[in-house]
Amino acid sequence: MLIFLDIDGVMTPASSWRVPQLLEDGFPMFTEKATQALASLLRPDTQVILTTSHRDRFTLPQWKEIFTRRGLHIEHLDRLSSVRTPSNRRIEIQEWFSSNPIPEDFLILDDDKTLLALPDKLKDHLHVTPSLVGLTPEDLPAK
Repeated sequence: MLIFLDIDGVMTPASSWRVPQLLEDGFPMFTEKATQALASLLRPDTQVILTTSHRDRFTLPQWKEIFTRRGLHIEHLDRLSSVRTPSNRRIEIQEWFSSNPIPEDFLILDDDKTLLALPDKLKDHLHVTPSLVGLTPEDLPAK
């Protein structure tokens, strides 16, 4: 499985009026429901590609530690490369797929509704989360 993962609005609620609880690594704590939902998807061979605007804020080993500290072990972690300023996540995802084979089993987890403009073959794998709540087990496709 391949998962394209946003953080704000997916793993943490994106509410401007509430200051998120930061852990000792300086990054917000993930919600319990989001952690449970993502954990249910993770297998030893799962690859997670960070699409979050925070993706360049930490090195990949630091990101692995951030996830581990929140109870999520991700062995295969990468991030979308961004050459655009400001970045356009929809275009970045489309460019990734134009340069890589489309896997049979993938998910795009994001709260960005502009991703609804993705081509159908990608949009069919998109799960848009409610920004103020984040990811919940109910957002995931039935197994």
